[in-house]
Amino acid sequence: MRIAHLSRGGSGLPTPRRRTFAVALLALAFGLGCSKPPERAIDRPLGAKPEPPQPVVEKVEPGKPAAPFTLTDQRGEPFDSASLKGKVWLGSVFFSNCPGPCFRENQAIADILREIDDPEFVAVSLTCDPDNDTPDVLRRYADRFEAKPERWKFLTGDMAVIRKVANETFFLPAEVGVHSERGVVFDREGRLRGGYHLLQPDRVELLKKLIRDVLAEAKP
Repeated sequence: MRIAHLSRGGSGLPTPRRRTFAVALLALAFGLGCSKPPERAIDRPLGAKPEPPQPVVEKVEPGKPAAPFTLTDQRGEPFDSASLKGKVWLGSVFFSNCPGPCFRENQAIADILREIDDPEFVAVSLTCDPDNDTPDVLRRYADRFEAKPERWKFLTGDMAVIRKVANETFFLPAEVGVHSERGVVFDREGRLRGGYHLLQPDRVELLKKLIRDVLAEAKP
């Protein structure tokens, strides 16, 4: 299934009336990344058949800018998405208690940030376990990746806001402790441009190419 299968209006993004259906399709197509207790967070069981390759959200025609949102970063400071204006940014969802997939997902983001060492490129990672992931927890978690707070925002806040941003801005299914392991790219005007799975090295290479292509575009 391609992203084109998700009904879009002329803006290039799913229409509000179809958003719930679109998110449901994304959940089925992309798979959910990992889960937290009471469901034990694990990778595939030993001996299980490999999952088929995740469908790729390739380049998306620019639509409308993402809706603004406000959350709290790892320093305990308010984060307003308006501060991303003029920057290219990578969105993702995770939680700090995830025993494996989230660490690998964020290690991939750390590697991308090191390789694309451009102050106009920023990563924005939402926790889907805000009750546990306080700013102090996120600060310590960010330190594991040597994350520079000006370039990598780990965000927490009200779960209703996080769910809305994940589902309606990132188009990544997310509930408490359950999420997609993909990264999505937004341009300098906050428009979704595409994304790829963060745990597949070949997709990460495509993700880096997309980021570089968007960075190279003329500034608005």
